[in-house]
Amino acid sequence: MAAVLLAGSVGPVRAQKKDYLSELEADKIREAETPSERIKLFVTFAAERIRKLQYELERPSSDRRRGELLNSLLNGYTGCLDDAIELVQLGVEKQTDIREGLKEMQKKAPEFLKYLQGLAANGPEREKYQTTLEDAIEATQDAIKDAEKAAKEYAPPPVRRKQ
Repeated sequence: MAAVLLAGSVGPVRAQKKDYLSELEADKIREAETPSERIKLFVTFAAERIRKLQYELERPSSDRRRGELLNSLLNGYTGCLDDAIELVQLGVEKQTDIREGLKEMQKKAPEFLKYLQGLAANGPEREKYQTTLEDAIEATQDAIKDAEKAAKEYAPPPVRRKQ
């Protein structure tokens, strides 16, 4: 009985932090006031993972855990992109204003895809992250399709003509 009372007094449960987000990133997501802002943040975080991946692949390393790091960055990128597109779909479903976040997704995702496809074709050390890279490419292609679909469904209202 005491455990039930104690558990009830803890208060509301906080949203679960995604394991691929830093504490600061998770705080920024929680503090964002609109779904559009959250979408833009997730796209920004995905871009940061891509930049870190580029940096890691450009520098020589003999670190035994390098493959783990590269896979972690790709998994984090995929998670951010998946969460962004989930918010896009939710925004369309609930008819919330996600235009700015959707524009950011449509602008950045093709850039991400181009880079990832380049890695798949001739990236260094591909054997260390090939499967995760394929997943990231697939997630990016899906995000582009879903963003296009959402943009069509979320078309602006028709303009009334003055008579």
